[in-house]
Amino acid sequence: MRGGLTETGPPRARGIFQAAITAMTVLAALGLLASACATGGTGARDEGPARSYTAPGAAASSGAAPAAVPTSTFDRVDAVRLVKDDPAVSTEVKRSLKPCVGDEYPVDVSYGDLTGGSEDDIVVNVLTCSDVVGVGSYVYRRAGEGYTNVFKAEEPPVYAEVDRGGLIVSRQVYEKGDPVSSPSGENVVTYRWASGRFVKEYSWHNDYSVVGDDAPPPSAGG
Repeated sequence: MRGGLTETGPPRARGIFQAAITAMTVLAALGLLASACATGGTGARDEGPARSYTAPGAAASSGAAPAAVPTSTFDRVDAVRLVKDDPAVSTEVKRSLKPCVGDEYPVDVSYGDLTGGSEDDIVVNVLTCSDVVGVGSYVYRRAGEGYTNVFKAEEPPVYAEVDRGGLIVSRQVYEKGDPVSSPSGENVVTYRWASGRFVKEYSWHNDYSVVGDDAPPPSAGG
């Protein structure tokens, strides 16, 4: 979060001489500030899955220097079109992918390096409008001019996300009588990219009725 600069003026001058001295002091301070900025100091850079992207031709005119573009950038994709055009996605999921309100589709999209490709991979979760339950999770990897599906899970309720370079897939567990809003627990699987595909690394179960030290530890390999 960047703080704004609040400009505060000098105290009211009590005489012409005092006003002149104050103005000269301010001008000198501004000159020093401009000189310091021109020496090439480094600024803070935010890093994370959602990095900023500067569109081509967005640089200011009249000889102004163009804004720096981070070397690790990506173009945000049309996730809805990506899913609908994907032959690996089931007809049922495609049929359920409709706007909830206006032109807002029930999809969650995240970007991250999962496969070590030249660009960030794309994780798309398709949800229901009414209960926000995941009905399909997919990972897309850059391939030439487009993207290829390298992972899919269509056993609802399912949700996939990026966590420290791994793909985390969660499936909520319901016992008889559980409302949709209150599952009894969840099964979680961690996948890692190896030899051109995602390989199961860890799996564990979270029981929502068990807390603290009573929860079972993760088991390697399921």
